[in-house]
Amino acid sequence: MGKKKVISESDIGKPLLPEANEVLGIAEKLLGYDRITVRCQDGATRLCRIRGKMKRRVWIRPNDVVLVSPWDFQTDIRGDILFRYKGGQAEWLRSNGYLII
Repeated sequence: MGKKKVISESDIGKPLLPEANEVLGIAEKLLGYDRITVRCQDGATRLCRIRGKMKRRVWIRPNDVVLVSPWDFQTDIRGDILFRYKGGQAEWLRSNGYLII
């Protein structure tokens, strides 16, 4: 049993959508030590960290579309990155009106 190969990003289909208290954003600057500055769709620029489950599995680059969960305290300053959207998924979000940035 091997890993399933994805031939093209357009085959992925409907991506994960933001739920309550989650917001879409674009990664701006990589700060090192799993921290990234993200410009979020609600107008805030947050210092976000990559959660442990994603740390070594997903590589985030500047201008990637990510799903951010703001912290319970310091909601407009800090957050956690929950998911990184691939190219086809980001285009689907833009074409269907979820991503306005």
